[in-house]
Amino acid sequence: MALTRKLLKGMGLTDEQVDTIIEAHTDTVDGLKADIGRYKADAEKLPGIQKELDGLKKEDADGGYKAKYEKEKKDFQDFKDGVAAKESAAAKEKAARAYFQSKGIPAESMGLVIRGAKAEIDGLKLDGESIKDTAALDGLLSGDYKGLIGKTTTTGTQTQTPPDTSGGAKSRAEIYKKDDKGRYLLSTAERQAALAESMASENK
Repeated sequence: MALTRKLLKGMGLTDEQVDTIIEAHTDTVDGLKADIGRYKADAEKLPGIQKELDGLKKEDADGGYKAKYEKEKKDFQDFKDGVAAKESAAAKEKAARAYFQSKGIPAESMGLVIRGAKAEIDGLKLDGESIKDTAALDGLLSGDYKGLIGKTTTTGTQTQTPPDTSGGAKSRAEIYKKDDKGRYLLSTAERQAALAESMASENK
């Protein structure tokens, strides 16, 4: 039964009492209407919330969180492996440079040799800073890079121009005489001694 002024008047209430009851009833109804509106809005959200929950449950059931963890772990390991690989490559190149240098490869040719020997250098095994097996590098030195190896030769006494054993002082031309490759026939010490002897002879 609806609460109306006519009903309240029929109950013998005064106009003032009727107004008070009607006002209180109106506030109650308005409050209930507001609550109903909120409940309706919340109810409309429920399907979306339920869908999100179902998705999270499915993701967890399919190992979603575990997959994310494993991916992060793999990415970090890949990063560490990359750093280690770069450090290993640098150490191998350093060892190869030292080895090539010890075999007579000149500094001006080293860059070319290192670039050309990349595959062989990558395959090296190190024991600290030393190369365990130099066979691959030796193969290059006896093959492709043979012509780059600097040669150091020791020149003996030139038999066609035997040193003066007569005890006489040498001329400046004899002291500074060179062979066909542009090297002095006399050592530095011999040239200095001969020069001193020549100067002493000139002062006599």
